[in-house]
Amino acid sequence: MISVCMATYNGEKYIELQLRSILPQLSEDDEVIVSDDASTDQTLDVVRRLNDNRIKIVHHETDHGYTRNFENALKYAKGDYIFLSDQDDEWLPEKVQVTLQALQNADFVVSDCITKDEQGNVLDPSRFKTFKIKKGFWRLMIKTRYLGCCMAFRRNVLQAALPFPENSYYVEHDLWLAAVAELYFKVELINQPLIIYKRHGNNTSDAGTGKGYPMSVKLKRRLYRLKCLRRIKKKIKNIKEQSV
Repeated sequence: MISVCMATYNGEKYIELQLRSILPQLSEDDEVIVSDDASTDQTLDVVRRLNDNRIKIVHHETDHGYTRNFENALKYAKGDYIFLSDQDDEWLPEKVQVTLQALQNADFVVSDCITKDEQGNVLDPSRFKTFKIKKGFWRLMIKTRYLGCCMAFRRNVLQAALPFPENSYYVEHDLWLAAVAELYFKVELINQPLIIYKRHGNNTSDAGTGKGYPMSVKLKRRLYRLKCLRRIKKKIKNIKEQSV
């Protein structure tokens, strides 16, 4: 079973196209968890009009922000395979098939993507090539270039990563999931674009293209991440023992 976890907030302009790119790739037993962070536009009306019983809307009531909103969606996921999805991108038709194949030999995968602007112009045909993306825990600690919307993972990674660390300013949802996977599980990269990643004026992340945090904050973030990863070491051991 697949669980697609999507965090939404005022996404009425984009979300229908995204869901219509996802749903045909899923079986009738799969699910799309839409966690909404108190949208003030017609986002949920657009979702409901699709009238698809695989879509499950859950409301995010407290501690707002995209990291906690994704965590809320993940808490409801029932699938063996979990895909993260932004509200404003577009999945390519082979995304699910290729990703599932990769997950047969890995616990956590990250795919390449094509970046386009709001008018559909290609800004970057391959994020992997542009940012020279490679896997590895310490590489991730120094400078992460992974995008959450390109991630998918097995349930064991989800069990290990929940609940998220308390300070979401120091470790965002995708950075935490990738750190857990890189340190404790098997990670693979899919060197094929599987989504169209949209860049527009309302993105919640700069996708690694901005100046980033001051060095003092970067150091605090890394130390905090290491501390949180150490705390779950025993839980990881139990998860792996139960899967044997």
